[in-house]
Amino acid sequence: MNTPHGSHLVWFDTEYTSLELEQAQLAQVAMIVTDALGRRVATPEQDLVTPVRLPADAPVSDFLARECPALIARCRAAEAPTVAAVDQQLAARLEELLGPVPDQVQLRPVLAGNSIHCDWWLARRFLPRFLARLHYRQLDVSALKILWLSAGLGPEFNKADPALLQKYLPGWTIPAQASRHDAWYDVACSVAELNYYRKNFFKTAD
Repeated sequence: MNTPHGSHLVWFDTEYTSLELEQAQLAQVAMIVTDALGRRVATPEQDLVTPVRLPADAPVSDFLARECPALIARCRAAEAPTVAAVDQQLAARLEELLGPVPDQVQLRPVLAGNSIHCDWWLARRFLPRFLARLHYRQLDVSALKILWLSAGLGPEFNKADPALLQKYLPGWTIPAQASRHDAWYDVACSVAELNYYRKNFFKTAD
């Protein structure tokens, strides 16, 4: 059957220097690829997470400086990859995992995550090769969060609870040092949160 999108989800998150997206610079990106049901299509070693080089004089928000000083130090290091190099890494990893980009847009994978429109906006500015491999549609888990909470169907998914995260990511290994405001951790949380809604929300709506 023809479908309106490809059979894979490209889970994506960014850390960036300002909430003013037109002025923001990328500081970190992370990507995990799953099938449409949220199951990994590759090993954890094939996840992609990397800092993005920032010039020494590039301003960062007070929040990022306070919450992610180690990340900022990695971004300022000379060996940090440029944004163009990161764009190439993302596109190459998708090529490695999913093959050449399909000519038909409906066969391309869908960008997924929480508040994914922000990450899409930054990808549009900085990551054209990556974005060109993706479907025009997006899967925003935040939309399900709003519906879930508005309907009063249960508690908000607590991303800070490692036991809850592990429950909805069976078979995954969550690094002990992982924490919020790290792009890989936020990607994993988005996958887990969608699994939470798959189990508890969709059956309620039947």
